[in-house]
Amino acid sequence: MVTRTEGEGGSFAGHAFRAPGLLAQALTHRSAGTPHNERLEFLGDALIGVIVAEALYARWPGVDEGVLTRARAELVRESSLAALARGFDLGAKLTLGPGEMKSGGHRRDSILSDALEAVVAAIYLDAGFEACREVVRPWFAPLIDALQPGKVGKDAKTRLQEWLQGRQLPLPQYELLAESGEDHAKTFLVCCSLAQPPLAAEGEAGSRRAAEQQAAEAVLALIEARKSV
Repeated sequence: MVTRTEGEGGSFAGHAFRAPGLLAQALTHRSAGTPHNERLEFLGDALIGVIVAEALYARWPGVDEGVLTRARAELVRESSLAALARGFDLGAKLTLGPGEMKSGGHRRDSILSDALEAVVAAIYLDAGFEACREVVRPWFAPLIDALQPGKVGKDAKTRLQEWLQGRQLPLPQYELLAESGEDHAKTFLVCCSLAQPPLAAEGEAGSRRAAEQQAAEAVLALIEARKSV
């Protein structure tokens, strides 16, 4: 096991832990043994979703559910959370196994975003929801301020589905072609295929969901290429 620098004094982002062991667990990847942060990650994902949803609801009165949903998805996606984690230099605070350290796991988006979710859960378990919201909500305030309701982007799967529905065409099929790697660092290969027009493309990423998004984006690129021919 390789331990990187932990949160100083059992604190993170201004929250001083009454139970520092929670923070230590949140910063421990499964490759380093148990107790690790996977269960905390599950809880933190839900907490971040609620806190961001509440902030968007208050910030954008009158905006419809679809826009709010897309904005939340943009704010809590893996790359967004990883960027926040880098702002806290979270990678330097993680406890990783030797293999993950060697492969640069402390820089990987999936590990960073999962760890940030775990830290949020640790704050919640340490001090309750109000304290957790007080710490977490300011992280997203500037990101929400930078968004414009009318310009919130839709993800690739949504855009592809809407393009097909608008033309009354069959919906895409997503097939998992392969998965490889250790349990803590899997890679997924997914194919997105259309019956009409007959198109298919692949996507590869560290999660099945992200691979599906990449495959959908590739199919959309093929559609655009056909338009220009």
